[in-house]
Amino acid sequence: MTKKIGTDLNTFIKFWLVPLGIVLLIFIIEKAMTGLIIIGISIFLALALRPLVRKVNNLFAKMFGKDKKHQTLSVVFAYLIVVLVIGSIISIVGPVVVNETSKFITNFPETFETTFGGWEGVNNFGKSIGIDNLEEQISNSMDGISKSLLGILGNNLLSSVSSVADIVMKIVLVLVLTLLILLEGPTMLETTWKNLGAKKESRKTVNAVQRLIRRMADVVSIYVSRQMLVAVLDGCATMIIVFILSLILQFSPSLAIPMGMITMIFYMIPMFGQFIGGTLVTVLLFFSNPFAALVFAIIYIVYAQFENNLIAPKIQGDALNLQPLIILCAITIGMYMFGLLGAIIAIPIAGCIRVIAEEYPNLKAAKGNDG
Repeated sequence: MTKKIGTDLNTFIKFWLVPLGIVLLIFIIEKAMTGLIIIGISIFLALALRPLVRKVNNLFAKMFGKDKKHQTLSVVFAYLIVVLVIGSIISIVGPVVVNETSKFITNFPETFETTFGGWEGVNNFGKSIGIDNLEEQISNSMDGISKSLLGILGNNLLSSVSSVADIVMKIVLVLVLTLLILLEGPTMLETTWKNLGAKKESRKTVNAVQRLIRRMADVVSIYVSRQMLVAVLDGCATMIIVFILSLILQFSPSLAIPMGMITMIFYMIPMFGQFIGGTLVTVLLFFSNPFAALVFAIIYIVYAQFENNLIAPKIQGDALNLQPLIILCAITIGMYMFGLLGAIIAIPIAGCIRVIAEEYPNLKAAKGNDG
């Protein structure tokens, strides 16, 4: 009788502890989700910087010889290059966007008059489609929208300041963690592999896991480096197009570099980024010269077809070996889970899942051999 009660008690405890443990784990993950996302972004960025770190490290090795101090210096140097490049892009693009927007607002009455014939032309158009006094209706709508925007801005001003501070803090955390992962990550991994493989009976399994992790890291590095290369080409093409148009249509040639940087940045967003970047450049050019914006849009669409069908496949190749349907599904899931960030990292994550599926039989076989 006593034995039967003990068995029932153990079954009862297991029955309740397992679901309670799962609920507790979900609760902890939910509470730590922001921190886990920051760590995940930092690991992703560190893997993306690996090719650049290797090139700088090889350059330093040729110049100064192999040394651990030089390896640390190469990591810091490569990291600073990326931070300075991103900072330069922001410092160049930001003022141009603000300046072109303010210029458009200043010159809007003149542009409106020459392009649409002023309010008289708008009212004539309204009458042609059966709308009397279209000017009044547009004015009332704009007045309502402006009042709504002012109300929203007034109510959310304090929360907006708090959100900006929170975003800045997260960016700083990501930057610091990325640098630390680049500096200490390889040593930590090497120590971990040595400790796990110390026992002979687990060595094959550890080697299989190590190969899996290495392949997943290569997927991220290869994808980001090749995507960045195509993005740079896209940005250069935009610069050349805008510069030539500026000479022909007489607007500021200084817009060429910022416009190229905009398309380069947005190209990093899979599938949709090129469209977003091209559209944004077209809108900004419209503020300076509407005809130049139209010509740019046509030329850029033609170039995009050439790039997407010839240049990008040649550079990117079949590095990830993913079908377009899988890529689109991955981007959709990533975008709805984590927004813009999810869309950017969705493809390399899908590539890592493919690697796990390919390496699973090897892991299973290695575990069986160790056992």
